[in-house]
Amino acid sequence: MGFISSNRNNEQLLSKIATNDGHGENSSYFEGWKAYDSDPYHSTQNPNGVIQMGLAENELCFDLIQEWVQNNPKASICTAEGANEFKEIAISQDYHGLPEFRQGVAKFMGKVRGDRVTFDPDRIVMSGGATGAHETLAFCLADPGDAFLVPTPYYPGFDRDLRWRTGTQIVPVVCESSNNFKLTKEALEAAFQKATEAKIRVKGLLITNPSNPLGTILDRDTLKTLVRFTNDKNIHLVCDEIYAATVFNQPGFISIAEIIEEELYCNRDLIHIVYSLSKDLGFPGFRVGIVYSYNDQVTSCARKMSSFGLVSTQTQHLIGSLLSDDIFTEKFIAESADRLAKRHEIFIKGLAQVGIGSLKSNAGLFFWMDLRRLLKEPTIEAETALWRLIIHEVKLNVSPGSSFHCSDPGWFRVCFANMDDDTVKIALRRIRNFVLQRKGLDQGPAKRPCWQNKLQVSLSFRRLDDFVMAPHRMSPHSPISSPLVRARN
Repeated sequence: MGFISSNRNNEQLLSKIATNDGHGENSSYFEGWKAYDSDPYHSTQNPNGVIQMGLAENELCFDLIQEWVQNNPKASICTAEGANEFKEIAISQDYHGLPEFRQGVAKFMGKVRGDRVTFDPDRIVMSGGATGAHETLAFCLADPGDAFLVPTPYYPGFDRDLRWRTGTQIVPVVCESSNNFKLTKEALEAAFQKATEAKIRVKGLLITNPSNPLGTILDRDTLKTLVRFTNDKNIHLVCDEIYAATVFNQPGFISIAEIIEEELYCNRDLIHIVYSLSKDLGFPGFRVGIVYSYNDQVTSCARKMSSFGLVSTQTQHLIGSLLSDDIFTEKFIAESADRLAKRHEIFIKGLAQVGIGSLKSNAGLFFWMDLRRLLKEPTIEAETALWRLIIHEVKLNVSPGSSFHCSDPGWFRVCFANMDDDTVKIALRRIRNFVLQRKGLDQGPAKRPCWQNKLQVSLSFRRLDDFVMAPHRMSPHSPISSPLVRARN
């Protein structure tokens, strides 16, 4: 007897959430990941494969982490030195979290912000990564059909995190390249007015600071404007600060936690912070997300909801020990910033040699590359065509601006902290070859070899090689390439 199955039957049998495309997996952002996954670059086994530059992972300081783990075996309950605590940790299931974990996270959050502000461990609510934190806040702050204002360009995963299971909406706050994507009061008012005219109830404003994908930070005046705007509208302000420790050049990072100390008439019940250890420490696989709300009721509700996405007590135990080591955390924060700055400089200068610019930035694990002059016309279709050429022929997974809801075609997010120095050289060489070939095609119809053959061309890039591999530029480590991560970090 055979089994009959069809998509139509599944749609009738399953829920709307199970059968809709709310996850956003069909976007070009995730399509790029799939292209990499099907043909991943490897220096010896697949040298012509796709290099992953669409994943914001921080692998530049794993040598420091590994050294600490080796020197602190009691931090793990799976070592001979830490086994005595195995039973107590293994049976703990309090959704408040281990006290040492909450204290360590609160302390680290303060240290990342220069100890200019302190955080209350009793307000630390854990979740399964920043994805879980954002969804939890959406559940706490809004009902199905309500909306959050989100400045563009924004992280594509927000379409999933805020909307898929909660039923809330996103109203874009359009920011443009003409003013370097600055977030203005005028843009906020325009978006709010648009939602009002559409009879959509706005419940909050979500910002990412430092910005993903721009790699920029918000200045003090802008942050104060946001606090006043949300207070005036009586809506929530959700601040995603998961890249707080990735600021590698001045000006320094300013947290919303600092701003509300200065704003005398701020309603703190409207202020909420999302944090994570995925970017600042490079631990996406640990799934440590944090909701920090100044609203007692939100904190209480979020903690109850955290039962659906708790961090394992084994991970909490290790993290609590790691983050309580002041000597280590201070060294890590400083060294990480230094290595990120050097890696960022290598890419920016390497691309500038062939006339490729980017938005000026000083934070994050990526930069916002400007390829507008390579478009045949200033349209999303032309951007998509260029992106497909880059990913399928140049074999680089960079993310097109349209996947971040950017209003200006031709911008691409390029991640730079998830590869070793040798892969950096190869990625830069591929980009340079591509740009030089495009220039040649624009100048005349001379016959040129196809791109598949061009991948192995060894043009004279001695200056680039010297710059990347100069002793004072090299990171004293060689991170192991990690598998594709398919979750929000």
